[in-house]
Amino acid sequence: MSSTQARRETAIETPRAVDMKLEVVVIPVSDVDRAKHFYGGLGWRLDADFAAGDDFRVIQFTPPAPGARSSSARTSPRRHPAPPRDSI
Repeated sequence: MSSTQARRETAIETPRAVDMKLEVVVIPVSDVDRAKHFYGGLGWRLDADFAAGDDFRVIQFTPPAPGARSSSARTSPRRHPAPPRDSI
């Protein structure tokens, strides 16, 4: 068998699946206390609730699903998130 035949007979490896997970989702909200009540009502565990002055507050929850990580909600009372724009 020649080296050319050996190259042609070499098996091509198929790509393996990549295990991808969504780690953190940041959700801008206008009312942090309402978001905290909502996610707590879903049975999610509150991991963090801290504020940096009057303009910024973060709450972080972990959902009860196996393998799930966490979700965060943030707000600034003076800067509300802009509504989504219509796409053309």
